[in-house]
Amino acid sequence: MSAQVLLADDDVELAGMLKEYLEREGFGVATVHDGEAAARLALSGGYQIVVLDVMMPKVDGIEALRQIRQTSRVPVIMLTARGDDIDRIVGLELGADDYVPKPCTPRELVARLRAILRRAQPGASGGPLEIGALILWPEKRRAQWRGRELALTSIEFNVLEVLMRNAGRVVSKHEISEQALGRPLARFDRSIDVHLSAIRQKLGDGARMIRTVRGLGYHLARE
Repeated sequence: MSAQVLLADDDVELAGMLKEYLEREGFGVATVHDGEAAARLALSGGYQIVVLDVMMPKVDGIEALRQIRQTSRVPVIMLTARGDDIDRIVGLELGADDYVPKPCTPRELVARLRAILRRAQPGASGGPLEIGALILWPEKRRAQWRGRELALTSIEFNVLEVLMRNAGRVVSKHEISEQALGRPLARFDRSIDVHLSAIRQKLGDGARMIRTVRGLGYHLARE
């Protein structure tokens, strides 16, 4: 069954062109043109991934994302203006999984969609990863700290899994980006830093397990 994509962009012509291309690539696509409709449909449970433009009428993409993240962890890709770091960082801080700068090529969007969907699939059964009080179940896409469920987005889960599988050594941002996001880390790209900040906040007192090694990457300690 093809993955169902919700595409929200107020540029009707662009949305139509992207819809046509995505459908040729095997996706099922529904389009909406305002943030209010985007949030409502994203929360319906009928889509595997959501693409949100930042600038939309009624409510913008940032507010739509905020509403979605109140109750849902559906993967979300933000479409941001090229060079607009503020929207990009705010979107990631609110729980967006990734972003694509506009104007983008349909091929680039397809690559991001496939990378996130592929990594959002449950992992092969092989038992949980455990480091001290931190437990992660790849096959269930679940994680706990001291018995408390961690409400991680799809990409946050991937990032934490990469660190846990490499516990005890420094993992570069480039490695994390390739393994967790499925793409190379672009110059000046702060995505990994923002995702790690969110993971630390959700871990609470467990945040001390993850150490930033300046100029090199991140290190998850073996307790």
